[in-house]
Amino acid sequence: MMEGDELLEPLRSFTERSLGLSEPAWRQFLMEEENQLLLGSFFSTADCCDLFLHREPPDGLSAGLHFPTQVRTKVVCVSRKSRQVITKENLQKLLLIQEVQGEDVMSFLTSVSEVTCPLLSNPESSVSWAGGVADEALSFMERQKNEALVMSAQTKGQSFLPPPDGLHGDKGKLSDVKLLHACDWTVIEWAELVSDFLQRDSSAAAMDGSKPLPSEEFNFWQNRLKNLLFIQQQLTSRRALQVASIVEKTQSVYWSTLRDIYRDVQEGLQEAEDVTVNLSPVQQQLEELQQQEYQQLGSRMAAVMEEVRLLWIRSEFYCKPCRVVVLLQEVCNLLIHRSRTFLRGQEVMRGLVTEPGAVLDDVTLVIWTLQKLKEAFSQTRTQLEAQQQDGDTHSCWDFPSHLVFIHLDKFLQRLQSIQEVFRVGLQMSQLSPAVLSGVSGGMWTDVVQQVYQDFVCHVTVLSDCPCDPTDPDDQTFQLHHDQFQAQVSDLDRRLVSVLSRALEACSVSSSAAKLVKMFRFVLERPLILDQLRPHLVRLGQMVLEEVDQTELLFHSEREKSHTLSRFTPTAATRLCWTQQLRLRAEDTLNHYRTIQHLDLDPGESQLVLQRVQQIVDLLQDFRDGLRSDWSSQLDSDCGFILDQPLIQHDQQGMLGVSCSRQLEAALRELRCVSRETDVELRPHASRLFACRDDITRSYLSLSHMVSCYNQVVSGVLQVELPLIQDQLQDLNRTMSELQRNTWSCAGVQQLVEQQKQAVLMLHSTVSEARANMDAMTHIIQGWAELHLLRRSGDSLLEGGATEQSYGPIREQGQELLRLTQVNRTVYGVEDSSESWIRYLDHIDDRVQNGLFQLLLRTLHFLSDNMNPQSCSGVFLGIRLQLQETGSEFEPSVSVGLSDLLKNVISGIYGAASLLPRISVVHHSNYQMLLHDWVKLSYQHRQNQAHGFLSFKGGTTEHSKYCYIKRKTYRTHN
Repeated sequence: MMEGDELLEPLRSFTERSLGLSEPAWRQFLMEEENQLLLGSFFSTADCCDLFLHREPPDGLSAGLHFPTQVRTKVVCVSRKSRQVITKENLQKLLLIQEVQGEDVMSFLTSVSEVTCPLLSNPESSVSWAGGVADEALSFMERQKNEALVMSAQTKGQSFLPPPDGLHGDKGKLSDVKLLHACDWTVIEWAELVSDFLQRDSSAAAMDGSKPLPSEEFNFWQNRLKNLLFIQQQLTSRRALQVASIVEKTQSVYWSTLRDIYRDVQEGLQEAEDVTVNLSPVQQQLEELQQQEYQQLGSRMAAVMEEVRLLWIRSEFYCKPCRVVVLLQEVCNLLIHRSRTFLRGQEVMRGLVTEPGAVLDDVTLVIWTLQKLKEAFSQTRTQLEAQQQDGDTHSCWDFPSHLVFIHLDKFLQRLQSIQEVFRVGLQMSQLSPAVLSGVSGGMWTDVVQQVYQDFVCHVTVLSDCPCDPTDPDDQTFQLHHDQFQAQVSDLDRRLVSVLSRALEACSVSSSAAKLVKMFRFVLERPLILDQLRPHLVRLGQMVLEEVDQTELLFHSEREKSHTLSRFTPTAATRLCWTQQLRLRAEDTLNHYRTIQHLDLDPGESQLVLQRVQQIVDLLQDFRDGLRSDWSSQLDSDCGFILDQPLIQHDQQGMLGVSCSRQLEAALRELRCVSRETDVELRPHASRLFACRDDITRSYLSLSHMVSCYNQVVSGVLQVELPLIQDQLQDLNRTMSELQRNTWSCAGVQQLVEQQKQAVLMLHSTVSEARANMDAMTHIIQGWAELHLLRRSGDSLLEGGATEQSYGPIREQGQELLRLTQVNRTVYGVEDSSESWIRYLDHIDDRVQNGLFQLLLRTLHFLSDNMNPQSCSGVFLGIRLQLQETGSEFEPSVSVGLSDLLKNVISGIYGAASLLPRISVVHHSNYQMLLHDWVKLSYQHRQNQAHGFLSFKGGTTEHSKYCYIKRKTYRTHN
């Protein structure tokens, strides 16, 4: 009940006036849910007779169904005059509102019982009084005492049985007609009170449409037991026994009524004790349930229903369908109350704009918890039916389950509506990042984003709804929910328009599947799915077409040779190709699975699955055949390789690794096989595969060894051969041993590693020596480009062969001598060994040839420059220098020009004497040796003859040389 209810208006006005309560304090009192339930229970049920309100420090108000103890302030007592449900029509007639002092009633009873009545009943106290006054006063006080006892009992929720008037101690006489009538009337009143109390039922609140909690059931039976014990105590009191004696002795017609009262009270007491004892475990279980977090409630539903089942079996008086139905309804009401508190009532819809995911999880948890209760109920009912079939005398729960869950089902229906709203909210929120591609993708994206913005506006309006969505009786939310659903339906139609055009633009299944996957969250909505069904069926047709294309491609390309690279075996390539086709078929199937869960066409779904499985089986059979053929051929190749020697001579006589290409190919295939787990390795292939790493290392080492050996043997010089003769013989023995071993022999890797070092050492020695020899050859060949004569100014002979020309030759001669000594150390021979002397002579010959070419080229150059027809330059420049002693020529011409030419040629030959002699056998220098060479001697004579004719003859050339001398003179003058 809320503020403003007409039923509360009289109570509000009286309470504010009597207790001096402020209006805000009354509103605060009504806002508490516990007080709302208490007031609702009092006004809507007929079982609650009294309601008590009193002030609670500092400014609060407290209410209860029992008279408060230890309260000295005023207490507002609200009493029901008859056991009827209070409505607006009978409010004034049935409701009695009064105020009492907290402990006045108890004080009055104490004073009357212990002071006034004993005093008036004592004859000595009323000796001086007029006749009948004492009896009249005593009767009055007895009536006041009874009324006070009735009030006291009402405050405690008990039924007081008032004694008859005129019954004072043991003075009652059977001849007193008034006393007899009073006793009969008392029996009638007792019968009405007891009958009225025994007719009270705990189901009254539930039958009146209220939603009581289990605590009210427990309190009802506890109060019933307490009141029956109180009634029994009164019926066994001295006065009640005195009344019974009078009624029995006078043979009153109400004697049977009084006996029925005793019997009914005893039976009711037996029932209340049985129910209270057996309800205690259920109460304990529910109290523990209320102490737990909501997330743990679902796991306790079975335990609660088990206690209810035991209550049904153990209790003699509670095993009635109506009582179990009421108890289960109250359990449902308790869970509804906990659920609404957990969801925070009006706050739940605000989660639409703040944290919809978390609130949806909470709503889902509540639905799951309530469903667990219904599941536990069904399991308990099944268990009772099974026990009855096994011979158990207890009846099963044959009452309709909707009677139990009448309120829970309404609450669940409301929660499912809330859950649907949040699901739609989360689905539509995924439209925010949606971006469509294609020619019209930008336009479609704008439409989707506009739909999202409109949805956000609708959600904001719904979240501000000023109602409690968790209250099934509040229809305000249902109106807002229906309006929201209509708005969402309109948004769905707009989305259908965009998605239809986007799906029509998809030409392949992959793009359509991507679009379906992007908007999968809205395809679960019935309206959108129905409108897009034709387009989604078209996606299935596209998938079937692509599957057919895959099969056609396989049949057209299966016999062709596929090569990924020259390092990949053909079989591996074909397996890779078939695997790609299989992945292509599976990708196509995955595209279809994006709509498979929508159950558009079960027949088409089965057809697609069958077609893809056919392709997969076809490819698998083809792959199995490829693996078998590959395994057979690989085993044959491996067997051939294992029987071959490690190395052998080729057609050119050079050593090489046997079947090197076949071995490399086999190792590559084995490497591919290691990645193909389904390829069977037969004996030879398995053997080679087991030691493939060792064989690979041995093959690389052998290839290196053979290459080094061939380099040593193929490039050896005749003069070099004696120097390495011993090492070559050892090397040949090593190679012979390797030629006798095959790849299948044991210890191949150890043998190769042992022999490898010797080959590499010899190769290193020979390579270093040959590098030095190449360096010497390079020096000697470089002399052919060396210029001993150079022009200085306008003349040739003015410069001559200078130190600038001799310097490089002298340095290179020392380098030649050093390199020969390095080679001697490398070969490890003695200076006096015959093989080394021949090796030096070989180098010496090369030096002679190089010097010969140098001198011959220089003499030719001199000859060409002495010929006026072939050279226009000045051959000899002479300067006339003026000195203090006179003038003189430079160079001097007193010795003659022929002698000057001889000096130039002698300087050319002198270049050969700059090099130390390489040979240790021949001691003459290279200049003396080259003087005897025929070509040089001939060219020497030719140059001298040509020079003599030019300087001494009377030819025209003489005038040129004289002219040049005068020109030179004038130039240097």
